Amino acid sequence: MRDAREWERHFQTGAVKVERRAGGLCGRMCFVAGYLMKKYIIGLSIAAFTFVGCSDFLEEPVRGQQDLSEYFKNEDECAQQITGCYQSLFWDDWWQIQKFYLAGDMCTDDMWMGNTSQDPGEYKALAHYTGDTQTGGNCSQNFWQYRYKGILRCNVAIQRIPTVQFEDENLRKRYVAEAKFIRAYHYFDLVRNFGGIPLITELKMPSEIEGIKRTSLEESYAQIEKDLKEAITDLPRKGAYSSENLGRATQGAAQGLLAKVYLYQEKYDLAEAELDSLINIHKGEYKLLENFGDVWSIDYNNSDESLFEIQTNNDIAYNLGIRMPVVCGSRDDSGWAWGIPTSNLEKAFKDAGDDERLKWTIIKDGDIIPGDEGRGAYTISSVNHKSGRVTRKLYIPLAHRPSPYDASHIPLNYRILRYADILLMYAEVENALGKDENARKALNEVRTRAKLSEVGTEVTGITLRDAIRLERRLELALENNRLFDLRRWKGDDGKPLICSIMGKNGSFVKYNLEESTDQYEISNQKEASDKGITFTVPRDLLFPIPTSEITMSNGTIEQNPGY
Repeated sequence: MRDAREWERHFQTGAVKVERRAGGLCGRMCFVAGYLMKKYIIGLSIAAFTFVGCSDFLEEPVRGQQDLSEYFKNEDECAQQITGCYQSLFWDDWWQIQKFYLAGDMCTDDMWMGNTSQDPGEYKALAHYTGDTQTGGNCSQNFWQYRYKGILRCNVAIQRIPTVQFEDENLRKRYVAEAKFIRAYHYFDLVRNFGGIPLITELKMPSEIEGIKRTSLEESYAQIEKDLKEAITDLPRKGAYSSENLGRATQGAAQGLLAKVYLYQEKYDLAEAELDSLINIHKGEYKLLENFGDVWSIDYNNSDESLFEIQTNNDIAYNLGIRMPVVCGSRDDSGWAWGIPTSNLEKAFKDAGDDERLKWTIIKDGDIIPGDEGRGAYTISSVNHKSGRVTRKLYIPLAHRPSPYDASHIPLNYRILRYADILLMYAEVENALGKDENARKALNEVRTRAKLSEVGTEVTGITLRDAIRLERRLELALENNRLFDLRRWKGDDGKPLICSIMGKNGSFVKYNLEESTDQYEISNQKEASDKGITFTVPRDLLFPIPTSEITMSNGTIEQNPGY
């Protein structure tokens, strides 16, 4: 069929990349629909192609060679497609998506690359702002391609599920709304990393998207907003889901993500409406956990504080869990030591008197780990590490570790959006709108949980703004928010705040070279302490578009400025 022939080609923009193994039957395509919630479902996913061992499918039909109309026949097949959409959020394929989440924090004052015993390769080009489009593009490439594969899965669901007869019309609407939410998340992730991107909202053959161009930033955001607003209409609230469906997209998750999309564009009035709804109209649906230490606990997946998190599974055969606890762990603890906290971040906690969140965010060499006190003093030897710290948020206590521990089957859900973020976004928005009383109330709710004193009525305007910004750094540390905050926040000089932190005169570079007394960071120069010294505007306000995507588009996709 024409469909099958065309799918075997490379989708430009990385939407689908089908590569054939040598040798007959090993080249057949099969569709795998990943996982949903706490269990996996293996089935057809028309949206992406994954190779499986030949012997697994010798007696199966060649599933790739069928028309879409032959697949979407019933509700079960639609459910499997939505499962595939969720799976696309956190592809394990050698932790390609997870790697990029770390790369974002590595580009800030919160995190080093860290591992000093291995070649950093593509990490260094981004984290040290070298401007290397080839190596940096390699790090970006898989992220770009896997996000577009996920978008394709969503496009198929959005286009085909409405054609299927359902006993429950609301279920059909919900499936489409879930796909729109996930598509919006994919596009938002692309936009905040790369700027305006190619928009593909329908199922198209490769030949139909040849010569595609990037849309403007405004057009890209408009599509994300449209998807989320439509999703809000048909998604249920969190409490409407049964326990086995906990973790699916909800109305609250879509509202929270839409608020963040508005905030990034400085559409404060629109962001305020969504956040006010979550805090006041939906009051009680979400709340802060009593103890900050529970926020990232493996025992508190899908807690009351969670609006949306990526679901994981400890199934060893299919690697449906998370790899990041191993990647970020000490090399003295079976870890890889990539993405470890800076002394600058530790200093920020100490300067704020924030002992509670510090102990649940950073583990130092020699620490007794909160929540795992029985293992004794934790070791982070200087020879293999740029920092004598690892993240506590991703640490897995010994009693909860699966065996083996070095693969992606750790069942710790990755927190994408939580209620503390909602409160701090609301505080930021209200401060920007001159409603400081509301801003302080939201800020103080977060501070009270952290066992800090409340900000008083004398704190207003710019002083309150800076207090909110600091609170976001401390509360959301190492959760892939800092880079985007620094890019969008303006300093008193009107420039993006990251410009005063990175670059040859940046405060982070100055701290590392002149102020820090941390011997890991001073003496171990396998990762240079001047990280960020070559930061350049406007180049480094975005990541480079993968050169492979530019090449495949025959140059119609243009590189970001300055590269």
